[in-house]
Amino acid sequence: MQGPDERVLASDIRALRRARGLTLAEIALKLGRSVGWVSQVERGLSTPSLSDLRAFAELFGVPISLFFSHDVPVESERGVVVRAGRRRTLGTSETGLVEELLSPDLGGSFEMVRSIFAPGAQMKTEQLRPTEEAGYLASGIFEIEIAGVWHRLGEGDSFRFEGKPYRWRNPGTEPAVVIWVVSPPVY
Repeated sequence: MQGPDERVLASDIRALRRARGLTLAEIALKLGRSVGWVSQVERGLSTPSLSDLRAFAELFGVPISLFFSHDVPVESERGVVVRAGRRRTLGTSETGLVEELLSPDLGGSFEMVRSIFAPGAQMKTEQLRPTEEAGYLASGIFEIEIAGVWHRLGEGDSFRFEGKPYRWRNPGTEPAVVIWVVSPPVY
């Protein structure tokens, strides 16, 4: 019988595979595993080892910390509520970007992330994802380049784009906090 953590892990792996448009067979081939094993992992019937989780993280381009959920003390809140002190944190202060998953899991049609950009942090190379994304600047100053055009945002400003290359930077002296929504989930 699978526990709640296994259900979240299974759901997240399935959502990441689907968001990247990969089949079970493609994942199995890339991981050197059988299609049956990948299917069992996605259904929560098999629990991947730590080395398997590292391989999944590398394959999906996500930090391995994404796969470690935090305990939800009230069962009725699982998959519904994420308490402030129990968010899954992604990234480190050394990278200039720390993100917290605000969504309970990656199983829905979108994910919500709280992104904290350190002063001077920047994404130097444009990124292009097959997603629709929107953000709300909760605090600080934030600049985002969308399809070659830079936009300077202040507290309370928001943005949205779909399928366009983007990059960002924090030109300010304080952290910039952005609430970011991405559909489909990519973390």
